[in-house]
Amino acid sequence: MLQCRAVWQKLAPLSRASSTLGRTGSKRRVFKPYTVPPLGPSTGCLMSTGVSRNSNSNLMYFFIVGGTFIGGITYVYSTIKEDKERYKKRVTQMRSRSSEERKPEELSAKDASELSDQVSVKVTAEKSETEIESATVEPVSARPDIPSHVPYLLIGGGTASFAAARSIRARDPGARVLIVTEEPDLPYMRPPLSKELWFSDDSSVPETLKFKQWNGKERSIYFQPPSFYVSPQELSFVENGGVAVLTRKKVVNIDVRGNKVKLDDDVEITYDKCLIATGGIPRNLPSLERAGEEVQKRTTLFRKVEDFKSLEAISRNVKSIVIIGGGFLGSELACALGRRAQNTELEVIQIFPEKGNMGKILPEYLSNWTTEKVRKEGVNVMPNTLVKSAKYNDNKVVLLLKHGQTIKTDHVIAAVGLEPCVELAKSARLELDSDLGGFRVNAELQARSNIWVAGDAACFYDLKLGRRRVEHHDHAVVSGRLAGENMTGASKPYWHQSMFWSDLGPDVGYEAIGIVDSSLPTVGVFAKGTAKDTPRAVTEMSGTGIRSESETETVATSVSVAADATAVAHPPAGGDDYGKGVIFYLRDKVVVGILLWNVFNRMPIARKVIKDGEEYDDLNEIAKLFNIHDD
Repeated sequence: MLQCRAVWQKLAPLSRASSTLGRTGSKRRVFKPYTVPPLGPSTGCLMSTGVSRNSNSNLMYFFIVGGTFIGGITYVYSTIKEDKERYKKRVTQMRSRSSEERKPEELSAKDASELSDQVSVKVTAEKSETEIESATVEPVSARPDIPSHVPYLLIGGGTASFAAARSIRARDPGARVLIVTEEPDLPYMRPPLSKELWFSDDSSVPETLKFKQWNGKERSIYFQPPSFYVSPQELSFVENGGVAVLTRKKVVNIDVRGNKVKLDDDVEITYDKCLIATGGIPRNLPSLERAGEEVQKRTTLFRKVEDFKSLEAISRNVKSIVIIGGGFLGSELACALGRRAQNTELEVIQIFPEKGNMGKILPEYLSNWTTEKVRKEGVNVMPNTLVKSAKYNDNKVVLLLKHGQTIKTDHVIAAVGLEPCVELAKSARLELDSDLGGFRVNAELQARSNIWVAGDAACFYDLKLGRRRVEHHDHAVVSGRLAGENMTGASKPYWHQSMFWSDLGPDVGYEAIGIVDSSLPTVGVFAKGTAKDTPRAVTEMSGTGIRSESETETVATSVSVAADATAVAHPPAGGDDYGKGVIFYLRDKVVVGILLWNVFNRMPIARKVIKDGEEYDDLNEIAKLFNIHDD
């Protein structure tokens, strides 16, 4: 406070002096270089504050007044200069605005030239922008043949993969699905390869792969025509997504953590969700594998379209074929080739270690009956027979049997089962089942995060029957569909009991569900068959030979028994004609499997019996549910 007061006392007289000087300055010379004008006595009388008149005070006064004056002049000059520039700029804007508002015909030649140049520049800029935009749209030819990323990747091109793709698209209509398969063909159904295709009289069947079903209707083995699919090159660009099939490619490595797979040509594809549906590989006999290259060339491991085409051509040019195996595939091919042999000189021989055809599935009495049925088709059936070794001699394959007998033949078909294809387990570090084989998955068919398994390669947990692995068409359909649903977030368990079927020609067929094992106790109920109790008749009614398509996911909610229905589980006798019937497979008095022999359209009832899982003291009452005695 004291310092401020002292400063004010010194500055106040100066301000008063400046005021007085301003009033009298017009008559006096204020500025003189290097001199300070004397104030005189009259000026001193104006200093009422008593400030001393020494030279230092006058010099300070001079600098203050001079600085103020110069600053004012500088401010006025800069202000006038800025105003002048703003004025010029404003005038220029007004002139340019007036020239733009003039009509075209009033433009001068110079203005028109300038305007033309401006338009030309604008058009050039627009053209450049268009060229840039067109350059950003990648031409089809520049797109990669294989997409680097897909939301849904399905490994394997069989029934399970196609069912999964269809299920994914049903729940996610805009989904982009890529199927990778080693085969050169689009997804197709395998059952006709050993059934209907062999009973056609059309010589073009190997090329067209179209066949007539038992009801006479023509059908292709392919699920969908090529127009149904999009190309892998366009999969990432089509507006509404789609399903693409990458053929002749094999996935050799799966990086589970990185959500990435590697193909056999080192191409990598990332994915969001992945399905392994690699199916299985036909087994071969060790005795045939050790026999050498010439025997291998004359051996067919029947599985794919190429196998059918090759065997069909061979069957027309050789005189003898031996089928090793008495299960589903071996018996079906034996009947098919036996039927063809009736009109040619072809000799068909079937050998297997069991007592009768499908001896691991059917009760012994029914297996023996089936063997006689196959023999009537023109096949030389040799049960209880094992192949000890094989060799090639004199353009023939020579099979040495266990009992010392030898068979000479032109060609051999090995139908001895299927080995699940689990090559990807090592790289993906997926768990395998040591007893049943295949990838171990939970009830939702999931093996790891973002990885599911379906079809023949899946060892799944059945909520009713425990852990299982099934190798049938209907299971591939059902498991593939469920996996597809769960890949889109459904989180559904596998509760559906899939069925399987086999036809020994157009007159004998059966359908089965659950655990069907001849080592289990069985109870069979039979009745006399009629003309409508055949595979031919059921396809005429249903319109399809792939019977699982109409049976899938169907469960009877209630069953009724006619008041006069009768069923007697008679003991089988030699020579009985098992026209139609029901066989129950038991475990601790609980029905775990049912086989319907020439009984069709009853699978929902069988599925419900197994689903209930109850103990039955009298299976005659359960047999009445199937109405096998109705005409």
